Amino acid sequence: MILVFGGTTEGRKAVEVLEEAGNAYYYSTKTGEQDIALHHGSRLDGALDVEAMLTFCREHDIRLIVDAAHPFALQLHQTITQVSESLNIPAVRYERIYPPRDSEIIWIDDYDQIPRDIHSLLATTGVQSIAKLKPLEAQGIKVFYRILNRKSSIALALKQGAGKEQLCYYEDPKDIPIETEAILLKESGISGGFPEKVEAAKVRGMKIIALKRPEIPKSFTKVNGPYGLRRAVEKLLPEYYPLHSGLTTGTCATAAAVAATIRLLKNEMPEEVPVILPDGETIMVAVGYGDGYAYCIKEAGDDPDVTNGIEVRVSVKQAKVFEIYGGEGVGTFTLPGFDYPSGEAAINKAPREMIRQNLEPLTIHHSWTSQAAEPSVPLTITISVPQGEEIARRTFNPRLGIEGGISIIGVSGIVKPFSEEAFIDSIRKCMTVAKASGSDCVVINSGGKSERFVKALYPDLPQQAFVEYGNYIGETLKIAHELDIKNVTLGVMLGKAVKLAAGHLDTHSRKSVMDKSFIQKMLNEAGCDMDISEITLAREIWEKLPSDKLDTFASTIICHCAEHCNPLLPNGTLTILLIDDEGHIYR
Repeated sequence: MILVFGGTTEGRKAVEVLEEAGNAYYYSTKTGEQDIALHHGSRLDGALDVEAMLTFCREHDIRLIVDAAHPFALQLHQTITQVSESLNIPAVRYERIYPPRDSEIIWIDDYDQIPRDIHSLLATTGVQSIAKLKPLEAQGIKVFYRILNRKSSIALALKQGAGKEQLCYYEDPKDIPIETEAILLKESGISGGFPEKVEAAKVRGMKIIALKRPEIPKSFTKVNGPYGLRRAVEKLLPEYYPLHSGLTTGTCATAAAVAATIRLLKNEMPEEVPVILPDGETIMVAVGYGDGYAYCIKEAGDDPDVTNGIEVRVSVKQAKVFEIYGGEGVGTFTLPGFDYPSGEAAINKAPREMIRQNLEPLTIHHSWTSQAAEPSVPLTITISVPQGEEIARRTFNPRLGIEGGISIIGVSGIVKPFSEEAFIDSIRKCMTVAKASGSDCVVINSGGKSERFVKALYPDLPQQAFVEYGNYIGETLKIAHELDIKNVTLGVMLGKAVKLAAGHLDTHSRKSVMDKSFIQKMLNEAGCDMDISEITLAREIWEKLPSDKLDTFASTIICHCAEHCNPLLPNGTLTILLIDDEGHIYR
């Protein structure tokens, strides 16, 4: 059993990660005021001291603790540390992502370090800090306290000694209700709105004082995102997830590139290196070293993948400009329609950007010459995969026009494994949670990319209202009908849309392929005179279509999709959104 301490954005994300397993867990908050839907979790409200936490962990067979509480909940962090060490229970800290510390900010370790040469201060550090700030008032500094506008916070603020005239409230991090000479912030990270608060204060010319976040106990396993949390749970409590996640080839190439760069610049060879994923979080990845290269072993987890166990190698050389090349075993694009033109190495845009992003901090102050074109990244990266050419013959690459080896891919950086039955069961659980959230609409998407685009249209919907269907559009709509969900929005990108329009409710490449003859039929219906016999990927259609025909063709696709989808939701309303690779949405 897992015990999660939340009450934060990170706590909410931890719930989403654990819900994927379909197993029970406990979710604890101090106040019980966080609105969160738990499907497999049981809620605990109220603070736990050491003895209470020890008793609870013993009685409920807690085998892993996830600390996703506020970074400044120091007493809770200390309590978890004592319980973890006493009962030998591993603890995972779900940390926030923090921007680099700004040199223009006055950084302090404690409240007694606040400069006394200011006349007025807006404190945004919460009601618990009011008593610690009262000495400033005694020294003639006018202090205002920005707190949450709820009864419990106001009552506690007054109890701590604040006057009603000193209280002000906010909903938006950028909201500064009272302009003072200085503002006091906590280093609350990106999810805590710290960058927005800093920017708002700078615009108003306020002096910024920031309380540094407490150090996390070294005994904790530290993660700062959902993928890292899942991988930590899989490692520390392997039986919790029926299937384990893996790494994309893009993440493996990035890890090997980081290791090779550290070896080149610092003459160090760490056994694992940090890799920043596209969502901004950092995970640790195991690496190794050979003669002139570093490598990472591809983990597929429990996802069936012929690339499982392969060695992704990277060699790094001094250069004046940043370049990425494909070496032995990495294929070449031979047809249009990919992120890069024909003749380029089959390394997609996402992993290329991952490599650049991860290497830049390592090399930003290192320049091989005084006139380097890109002194922040002056390296040539060569990715190779021994036996890649042989492995590629067992993939769809040859059919897609990728020749000579495998492709280096990966949008999220992580592979989530699902058997068909497990995936559909996961969808059912997510749809149940979505309905329980009380949302007026459930938005179903193929994955993170389409969800990111569609979310902008539904800013008021809770996270639980967004559900990934993967390839199982038909099964997801059937589940929506079974659960009596009245309003469903289906976000679908072109590659899946043309399959769905042809009646394929499961768009996996094992079950369906792009039907050019049917696409040609839809083009004719839309009055588009265009030959698509040479296209390889559906996205090429957008490039070839005249701009004045895009809306008409999109409407034709949506109509055919609706023809097959509407009968699966007979008692509800279905909205279909067609999304192109640039994020344009057609209705």
